[in-house]
This record gives sequence, structure tokens and C-alpha cells, in this order.
Amino acid sequence: MLKSKIREKKAVIGIIGLGYVGLPLAIDMAEAGFKVFGFEADAKKVESLIQGQSYVIDVEAERVSSLINKNLFQPVTDFALISKCDAISICVPTPLKKTKDPDMSYIINSVSEIKKYIHKGILIILESTTYPGSTEELIRNEIEQLGYMVGKDFYVCYSPERVDPGNNAFKTNNIPKIIGGATTQCTKMGCLLYSEIIQKIVPVSSTRVAEMAKLLENTFRCVNIGLVNELALMCDRMDINVWEVIDAASTKPFGFMPFYPGPGIGGHCIPLDPVYLSWKAKMFNFYNKFIELASDINGNMPRYVIEKIAEALNTKRCSIKGARILILGVAYKKDVDDVRESPALDIFALLIAKGASVEYHDPYISSFVFGTREFFSICMNFKLLKTYDCIVLATDHSCFDYHKIAKCAKLIVDTRNGFKQCQEHIVKLGAPIVKSFNSESVS
Repeated sequence: MLKSKIREKKAVIGIIGLGYVGLPLAIDMAEAGFKVFGFEADAKKVESLIQGQSYVIDVEAERVSSLINKNLFQPVTDFALISKCDAISICVPTPLKKTKDPDMSYIINSVSEIKKYIHKGILIILESTTYPGSTEELIRNEIEQLGYMVGKDFYVCYSPERVDPGNNAFKTNNIPKIIGGATTQCTKMGCLLYSEIIQKIVPVSSTRVAEMAKLLENTFRCVNIGLVNELALMCDRMDINVWEVIDAASTKPFGFMPFYPGPGIGGHCIPLDPVYLSWKAKMFNFYNKFIELASDINGNMPRYVIEKIAEALNTKRCSIKGARILILGVAYKKDVDDVRESPALDIFALLIAKGASVEYHDPYISSFVFGTREFFSICMNFKLLKTYDCIVLATDHSCFDYHKIAKCAKLIVDTRNGFKQCQEHIVKLGAPIVKSFNSESVS
């Protein structure tokens, strides 16, 4: 029954959570011809979508309004409409608690709503990043307690999201999709649905394999970023330019993949996923030394940036306390409007704690709340750049006019290698301060 519904585009799809993962998925499903209910607890987001607006950078407003007008996409806060859905994808946040334990509350709440309105034949797919075993524990076991048999009465899969906000080359439909089911039949049903919108499906043998694959992807990135961040600290000590080192090493056509240092790691995946894996491993008396070390190095990069700022200001006989500092970019990475876990916010807070007068400019982030205060992006005024004691590039947005900023500012601390030129007033993370570059001779 479900197979024929999917093939004939008569299946009704529900997406729980309309954020950076859920909204693009909902739009793609609706554009493929499915009727889609988008379940979102935030009534303001639902109202925005109903008005044909989009708050996700990778989803154009025109696509939203078109699908709503065609009645293919319906954003709602009423979870009772789950009863009308043939398949549900859960795309909710999975943050960390203050104790660094996984916060499964959003998944648990989603499953609680599904249990209220479940019916036979439903397909449930979890996309939220989580630890190995969670799909079985939090979804399969919970539904089976109602008397349903997995693989027969209902289907459960884990299919990790691989969204990369701001990436114009890879979107939901052309990123290979891993799918692992609780049973073989579950995997087949999940593959059948997602093959309607995604070019390449990668079935795996279980939900646990799919969950571990997701954690491996981002742990790989976290560890390698930690390695290159440590190399940046080393190069700084040795008066070697780490950016030049990486560019040189990148010329090797095999056996090397470039990673780049920065002020820390941010976003909804890389800072969190390795901690999930490390947390779960401890239950098996296994301790991930690489993960713990990489997380420690990456987590301390904002403090290194503060040291670099202090060193740069010192060359101008100035201290951080009382200095006027402008931070360029507070998003967690270039060309996105997301500040989750952004290291720029840590730099911002550390500078304020040390007595600096701090402002920021980010064309993607009009304001953000840190602690009890709300901060607002200032307009870029090149004439006033010289009034700041230091400009700190924390996020290297493509739209920044680096040449003009370099010309107008009297001191820059560059944490992203956005300013390619080497000048005395530009201090780079992982590189020696240029003292008299123009007077150097090349023999």
C-alpha cells in the first residue's frame, strides 16, 4: 500500500522541524509532487512561511510561496495532522546539555506526538544527528510498545542529514543519501521514498551503521581541523606562515587533503557530533583520545585569537582594555546567516570581559543575543575604519571588500586568511607579524 502511494505520488509526507534541514527537504518533497505537512513548534516561523517568506538561506521565498499556492506545502503547528501522513521525517535539533550530554528532548517530544496519531503502514525516518543506537531506543522501541511490529506494521530508518548551508554546488537533491533501516524492508521503504527526490541513495545494513557514518564524517573534520589549528600554533611559535605551508602541501596530487585553521569551530554539527560519539563510547569503556584532544584544541582557539589581538595591539603601544575593536563577521562560517556555536561570539565575549569596546559588522546577521544583551550589526563605513584600534576578521564572507578594508584600517587581525596581502598592519593567525616586509629583498 505505502509502496504504491510513494510511486504514484499519493503519499502524504510530514516533516517535523522546519529549520536548515527540514525546510529544504520539505520543499524538495513538495516540488516532487507530494503533499507535504511541515510541522513546526515555532508559530512565527509557520506564519512567515504561510506568507511566502523564507528564513533559510538555501530556500528561495519564491519556491515557498509557489508550493503554498499550489497547496503542496502546508506549514502547521497542529501535530494532529500526523494522522494524515504516510511518512514522517524528523529533522529537529539535537544540542548538547551544559553537562556535555546529548539532549534528546526534541526527538523524544517528536516521537511522543507521532505516538498520539500513529497508524499502521507509516514510515518514520530520523535525520537528526545522534548517537549510535538512538533510532532503535527512541523510536522503534517506543512504537513497538504500542503493539506495532517493525517492518510489518510500521517502518523505521535513520538517514543522516548532510546539509551544508550556503553551499551552492551541493543541495539536498544531489548529496548522496545514506539510509539504514531497522529491518531490510524498512531500508527498502526509506530508499523508495528518498529516491523520488535524491539522485543517489546509499543503503546500509542497519540504523546503527548510518548513525555512526554521520558521526565519522564530522569527527573526521573536527580532528583534522584540530590538527591544523595545532600546526598554526606551532608555526606561530616558529615564525612560519601556516597558510603558505598548507598551500605548498596542497600541491601534492595524492595522499593530502587541505584543512585550514581558524578562530574555532561552529555550526550545528562539527562542534557537537564528536562529543556525541565520545559520550556513547564511554558506555563501552572506550575513551576517544583523538576526539577529546581535538575538541580541546578547537575550543581554545578563541583564546589564542585574543592573545594574537593583544600582541597586535602591543605593536601599536595599545592594550585591549579600552581599545575600540570591530569584528568582521559573527556567523559560524562564510556566507551563512547562522551563529550557532560560532567562535566569533566567544571572541566577542572575551574582548568585552577584558574591557574592550566591541562592535561588529555582518551583512548576514543583523543582531544576536549573547547572555542578557542584544547586539546589532553596524553599517560598514570605510571612512570610520581608522577610528578603530583593531579590526578582527572572524568570518571571511565573500562580500567583504578586503582590499578597501585593508587600505582604510590601521590594524587588522585576520583569523581566516581573508586578506591575502602581507602588510605590516595585517596580523594573521598562524603567521609571524610582518615588521618590514616591503624592505625585504628576494635573492
